[in-house]
Amino acid sequence: MTADHDPAKRSAADAPRAPRAFVPTDDEARQTARPETAPPRRPTVVSGAVALTEAEDDPFLREALELPPAAPRRRRRLTPGKILLSALGLLLSLAIGLWVDQLVRSLFDRLPWLGWTALGLAAIALIAFMLLLWREIRGLMRLARVAELRAEVDSAEVDGGGPVTAAEARRLSHQVSTFLGNRAQTARGRAALKALDGEIVDGPQLLAFAERELLATLDREARKLIVNAARRVSLVTAISPRASLDMLYVAWEALRLVRAMAILYGGRPGTFGLLRLFRDVIAHLAVTGTVAAGDSILQQAIGTGVAAKLSARLGEGVINGLMTARIGISAMDLCRPMPFKALRRPRVSEFFTDLSAFAAKNSGTKSAP
Repeated sequence: MTADHDPAKRSAADAPRAPRAFVPTDDEARQTARPETAPPRRPTVVSGAVALTEAEDDPFLREALELPPAAPRRRRRLTPGKILLSALGLLLSLAIGLWVDQLVRSLFDRLPWLGWTALGLAAIALIAFMLLLWREIRGLMRLARVAELRAEVDSAEVDGGGPVTAAEARRLSHQVSTFLGNRAQTARGRAALKALDGEIVDGPQLLAFAERELLATLDREARKLIVNAARRVSLVTAISPRASLDMLYVAWEALRLVRAMAILYGGRPGTFGLLRLFRDVIAHLAVTGTVAAGDSILQQAIGTGVAAKLSARLGEGVINGLMTARIGISAMDLCRPMPFKALRRPRVSEFFTDLSAFAAKNSGTKSAP
């Protein structure tokens, strides 16, 4: 029998080896030593509420919606009507000046103190007229500045032949931030732009970030203005006894809404500026009406169903409120210093649920004993 077949020797070879300890050399210790790590960071408590971005305000989560075309910029040309109005205005100014001059001279001839009083009142009236004229000019300049900013941002993303550069996007975002001024609604956005100045190197993303940070809060307030105006129109037109009163109130509410929208976005127009802005809003509504024709027809069909369920007057009020909402959306397009790119443009259908619920609530209130 060989050694390999010996059971005693085979059991001794299969026995487990006892553990042994050894001391490594210096070279082996340096190779196997763990790298020194920084001490663990102590947990800290974050104070204050965390502001989450709404899904509708996130440009990366918004749906790709087909936006209506922007209204083309109207060229201000010298027309015969403008020449006629200017000539009549100058003649009226000269007539008023001559009448005041004759009045002051006649009062001086009668009693000197009456003449001085009339002259002082004329000076006060002239100063007030100059201030009023300056306010109107400033309002027109602000509206023109809004149109220029919106056109520059739009052309930088479309007509540049490629993506807008970071320097151009930084310049445009700075101009928009400066135009909005030191307002409470844009304080957080201006702080975010200042903190990340030079950090975002992609031009389109910088413009999208500026639009989201600067205009998201203003857009939410604009939606509230539109909803409140549409509610008032739907309620008043539902209880109004005559259609002529409905038209007058809708026009008055539309003017108020357009003015509030311009003030919200920094336009602050005067009387003539408001009239020009309202004219542009109606023209913009006519341009974008073809794109939103299907939406309008749908809302009218739904409004007919509401009228059948509630009452004819309440259904007409809902449709008038939806028309006011369309005017408010057009005013948003013209009063925003940046076009709708990163943020989603509101649609008329978004206001239908609120108006129908408001109409149903008022219908239930009236029918209650």
